[in-house]
Amino acid sequence: MLPSSPLPPLRLSAPALSGRPGAALTLSTVARLVASGAAVSKADLVPASGLARTTVSTAVDELVDRGLLRLDGTRPTPGRGRPADRLALAARGGHVLLADFGARGAHLAVVDLSQRVLAHEHVDLDVRDGPDTALDVVESRLGALRAEGPPDVPTRAVVIGLPGPVDGHLGIPVRPPIMPGWHAYPVSARLERRFGCPAVLENDVNLRALGEARALPADQAPLLFVKIGTGIGGGLVGREGGLHHGADGAAGDIGHVRVRGAPDEGCVCGNVGCIEAVASAAAIVRRLASEGHAVATIADLRALIARGDAAAVGAVRDAAALIGELVATLVHFYNPARVTIGGSLTASSDDLLAGVRSVVYQRALPLATRNLVLTSSTLGEYAGLAGAAVLGIERVLSADSIGALTAARSPAGARR
Repeated sequence: MLPSSPLPPLRLSAPALSGRPGAALTLSTVARLVASGAAVSKADLVPASGLARTTVSTAVDELVDRGLLRLDGTRPTPGRGRPADRLALAARGGHVLLADFGARGAHLAVVDLSQRVLAHEHVDLDVRDGPDTALDVVESRLGALRAEGPPDVPTRAVVIGLPGPVDGHLGIPVRPPIMPGWHAYPVSARLERRFGCPAVLENDVNLRALGEARALPADQAPLLFVKIGTGIGGGLVGREGGLHHGADGAAGDIGHVRVRGAPDEGCVCGNVGCIEAVASAAAIVRRLASEGHAVATIADLRALIARGDAAAVGAVRDAAALIGELVATLVHFYNPARVTIGGSLTASSDDLLAGVRSVVYQRALPLATRNLVLTSSTLGEYAGLAGAAVLGIERVLSADSIGALTAARSPAGARR
């Protein structure tokens, strides 16, 4: 088990309201504003939601009666008015289970609807062992983490991120290059059967991008997240704070883009010269091993970098130059406010980030870079869990799902 909560407060989105919103949309908006901490009293909710005072009051009372919101003390109000009731998500409103896969392990967590992390741990696994083996481990450990909490709190959703292309609508991976045996495997359907609730499948880098964006001020979007590890991937968050998936969920799959100057190395996708094949951490390991250096894993590479090994540092700088060319192109195309570089290799080497920055600011035009922030991840290895928490809580509190939160109407019980 890992120590204290790894996640900061995260912004949750609330739908823009116009006209006369239905009851479910009103309840969803109020609940999500409270869950994100953006509004903690009825008085806060009126300007934050754009709803009338009477509408807000009715929605809050209903959510308290349903057991989803609770009264959490009071807070002072300006002037001589009486203190306002502080609102919070009820602890017994439900849990969300999170699993953020990498190639060699997974971060797991249980959160409640107020973003409180109840339990989390890291488990070792290898996605190359296939979906049954990997998911057996994750299901077992998530079940154990959930059992550590109160037994009568329902699980409302499961969110899982995988290191490869996925079809989120069907809940399946789609020909993931580093995950043999996973193509078209019904991941979401399996988890729904196991835990008896909706399961959301997402790409791991998309989760990192979303988590990073929602931990930062809203003006840091659009955001591009580039993960450099066993492979290379990208995630895009739009100005409004939502993920950009593209028409078929393939947006951000940058690992198989070829850049100027890349050698003709074969890639697992069947093409040659892909950025993943020449500049990922795994590619650097292969290069150094072929040159006779004692390196077989990414952990070995990180150890060499930590010792200042000249060959390892040189290989990282070469990779950074190629990645910088790609990022410069993406900066022109997408014009993000922020580019975040994350992954195991970034955490080990300042040379990588410095090299990418150098090329981007040299190659990209001033209009695209004059306000650009290009930096390392603020959440590090927990960015994926943060994104999964956002997706899960927003799913549970969405207008389509909030009606399922059918705790018995009991105002006295709901205020506990």
